[in-house]
Amino acid sequence: MTSNSSPHLSDDDRAPRGFDPEAVERAILQLTSACGPGRTVAPADVALAVAPAEHWQRALPQVRRSAVALAAAGRLLIYRKGKVIDPAELRGVYRLGLPRND
Repeated sequence: MTSNSSPHLSDDDRAPRGFDPEAVERAILQLTSACGPGRTVAPADVALAVAPAEHWQRALPQVRRSAVALAAAGRLLIYRKGKVIDPAELRGVYRLGLPRND
Protein backbone atom coordinates (compact mmCIF):
# COMPACT_ATOMS: atom_id res chain seq x y z
CA MET A 1 0.00 0.00 0.00
CA THR A 2 1.04 3.58 -0.51
CA SER A 3 1.33 6.33 2.04
CA ASN A 4 -1.72 8.49 2.80
CA SER A 5 0.46 11.61 3.02
CA SER A 6 0.32 12.25 -0.73
CA PRO A 7 -2.60 14.28 -2.12
CA HIS A 8 -2.38 12.21 -5.32
CA LEU A 9 -4.47 9.11 -5.81
CA SER A 10 -2.64 5.84 -5.31
CA ASP A 11 -2.83 2.67 -7.38
CA ASP A 12 -5.41 1.46 -4.83
CA ASP A 13 -7.67 4.34 -5.90
CA ARG A 14 -8.26 3.03 -9.42
CA ALA A 15 -11.94 2.67 -10.18
CA PRO A 16 -13.24 -0.86 -9.71
CA ARG A 17 -15.30 -2.08 -12.62
CA GLY A 18 -18.96 -1.25 -12.34
CA PHE A 19 -18.79 2.12 -10.54
CA ASP A 20 -19.82 4.59 -13.22
CA PRO A 21 -18.36 8.03 -12.46
CA GLU A 22 -21.53 9.77 -13.70
CA ALA A 23 -23.72 7.61 -11.45
CA VAL A 24 -21.47 8.38 -8.50
CA GLU A 25 -21.62 12.12 -9.26
CA ARG A 26 -25.43 11.93 -9.44
CA ALA A 27 -25.53 10.12 -6.10
CA ILE A 28 -23.27 12.73 -4.49
CA LEU A 29 -25.44 15.58 -5.76
CA GLN A 30 -28.69 13.86 -4.77
CA LEU A 31 -27.52 13.06 -1.24
CA THR A 32 -26.02 16.50 -0.62
CA SER A 33 -29.16 18.16 -2.01
CA ALA A 34 -31.35 16.03 0.25
CA CYS A 35 -29.41 17.02 3.37
CA GLY A 36 -29.68 20.73 2.53
CA PRO A 37 -27.35 23.73 2.61
CA GLY A 38 -24.86 23.85 5.44
CA ARG A 39 -25.13 20.08 6.06
CA THR A 40 -22.76 17.38 4.87
CA VAL A 41 -22.73 13.70 3.96
CA ALA A 42 -20.05 11.09 4.47
CA PRO A 43 -18.38 9.46 1.46
CA ALA A 44 -19.51 6.10 2.88
CA ASP A 45 -23.15 7.20 2.47
CA VAL A 46 -22.52 7.82 -1.23
CA ALA A 47 -20.70 4.49 -1.60
CA LEU A 48 -23.63 2.68 0.02
CA ALA A 49 -25.98 4.39 -2.44
CA VAL A 50 -24.09 3.14 -5.51
CA ALA A 51 -22.75 -0.25 -4.45
CA PRO A 52 -24.16 -3.45 -3.01
CA ALA A 53 -23.95 -3.42 0.79
CA GLU A 54 -21.20 -6.04 0.87
CA HIS A 55 -19.00 -4.08 -1.59
CA TRP A 56 -19.57 -0.43 -0.63
CA GLN A 57 -15.93 0.09 0.37
CA ARG A 58 -14.84 -0.74 -3.17
CA ALA A 59 -16.76 2.32 -4.39
CA LEU A 60 -14.92 4.76 -2.10
CA PRO A 61 -12.06 5.52 -4.53
CA GLN A 62 -14.57 6.50 -7.23
CA VAL A 63 -16.52 8.58 -4.69
CA ARG A 64 -13.29 10.45 -3.91
CA ARG A 65 -12.47 11.03 -7.59
CA SER A 66 -16.01 12.18 -8.38
CA ALA A 67 -16.06 14.49 -5.34
CA VAL A 68 -12.78 16.09 -6.42
CA ALA A 69 -14.10 16.59 -9.96
CA LEU A 70 -17.35 18.15 -8.71
CA ALA A 71 -15.47 20.39 -6.27
CA ALA A 72 -13.04 21.50 -8.98
CA ALA A 73 -16.07 22.44 -11.11
CA GLY A 74 -17.55 24.48 -8.24
CA ARG A 75 -20.55 22.18 -7.77
CA LEU A 76 -19.50 20.68 -4.42
CA LEU A 77 -17.57 21.58 -1.28
CA ILE A 78 -15.22 19.17 0.41
CA TYR A 79 -14.79 19.56 4.16
CA ARG A 80 -12.11 18.34 6.52
CA LYS A 81 -12.47 19.03 10.24
CA GLY A 82 -15.47 21.25 9.48
CA LYS A 83 -13.61 23.56 7.10
CA VAL A 84 -13.82 23.76 3.32
CA ILE A 85 -10.63 22.52 1.68
CA ASP A 86 -9.12 22.80 -1.78
CA PRO A 87 -9.93 19.57 -3.66
CA ALA A 88 -6.26 19.30 -4.66
CA GLU A 89 -5.40 19.04 -0.94
CA LEU A 90 -7.82 16.18 -0.22
CA ARG A 91 -6.42 13.51 2.06
CA GLY A 92 -7.71 11.64 5.05
CA VAL A 93 -11.23 11.90 6.43
CA TYR A 94 -13.60 14.23 4.58
CA ARG A 95 -17.26 15.11 4.12
CA LEU A 96 -19.26 16.51 1.21
CA GLY A 97 -21.68 19.43 0.97
CA LEU A 98 -23.24 21.79 -1.52
CA PRO A 99 -22.07 25.37 -2.01
CA ARG A 100 -24.39 27.90 -0.40
CA ASN A 101 -26.41 30.22 -2.60
CA ASP A 102 -26.22 33.20 -0.25
